Amino acid sequence: MDYRFLGSSGFKVSALGLGAGTFGGKGPLFSAWGNTDIEEATRLVDICLDAGINLFDTADVYSDGASESILGAAVKGRRDRVILSTKLTLRTGDGPNDVGASRYHLVTAVERALQRLGTDYIDILQLHHFDAMTPVESVMSTLDDLVRAGKVRYLGASNFSGWQLMKSQAVAERHGYSRFVANQAYYSLIGRDYEWELMPLGQDQGVGAIVWSPLGWGRLTGRLRRGQPLPENSRLHETAGVAPPVDEERLYRIIDVLATTAEQTGKSVPQVALNWLLQRPTVSSVLIGARNEAQLRQNLGAAGWRLNEGQVQRLDDVSAVTPPYPYYPYWNGQFAERNPPPV
Repeated sequence: MDYRFLGSSGFKVSALGLGAGTFGGKGPLFSAWGNTDIEEATRLVDICLDAGINLFDTADVYSDGASESILGAAVKGRRDRVILSTKLTLRTGDGPNDVGASRYHLVTAVERALQRLGTDYIDILQLHHFDAMTPVESVMSTLDDLVRAGKVRYLGASNFSGWQLMKSQAVAERHGYSRFVANQAYYSLIGRDYEWELMPLGQDQGVGAIVWSPLGWGRLTGRLRRGQPLPENSRLHETAGVAPPVDEERLYRIIDVLATTAEQTGKSVPQVALNWLLQRPTVSSVLIGARNEAQLRQNLGAAGWRLNEGQVQRLDDVSAVTPPYPYYPYWNGQFAERNPPPV
């Protein structure tokens, strides 16, 4: 397993990490993606550790907190071998303060996460979204207090826009607070918006990407093929309507090239899609999910090898889209001498 720096933190994480969203099985669709119990979760953690994965990611809203509890139980007795990452700020109760990034909610949510995870510190704490109702100065001050108290070691954002992340960094720098070193973001061959603003920001500010949904909300698992019906048990029947939109013809062009590349390399379609991400700038870790051991072992096959330059170029070309203003000049050659493209 390859180990990479998490942004400019000096802290290394495994190139692949395990997302624990499938642990638990409680709550609505986007809080629970599976029903993995403690026994199976422990087995998945065993496999990950044997393969060199040390990063395990969850959130307080996954299965109404059950994901954190199950992950904590699965890593019990080997805390020194794992990096625990969790997220908070989404609503976790009916109370008026059970949401957001207020000092009250951040401190309360961290205490509850520590209890569920069975640990006295969180390696990477990420804000699940930007809270426009709480002053950024208050948010960064509270996060800095949690770091200084030893309850949190590194800070990250998730689902922030470029200006939201940059404003947070500026406030932290102005006051000497701990800065964000991680950005948990959606990025895949069919969703390359991350490259337009967040990638160059990450390069400039030393923020490493922790990629979620690297297979495009299940569209790049290899089960979706041109001219073939969607399998009846595919979760795309439930999620396609709310997943980030993608042009159908573009999707199938990408899948066609993925399938050809998979044949050339002797790998599977998802392994190729994940390996492409592992070669992208600013990517510190790519989170893989698994509902069972077979899925996990399949995704682990994305590491330990590299697509060649020609294969990467073909995937780049087939998945490329014209960025919106003001990013497109970087891609059509204008101003290239003074403003080179981010990738």
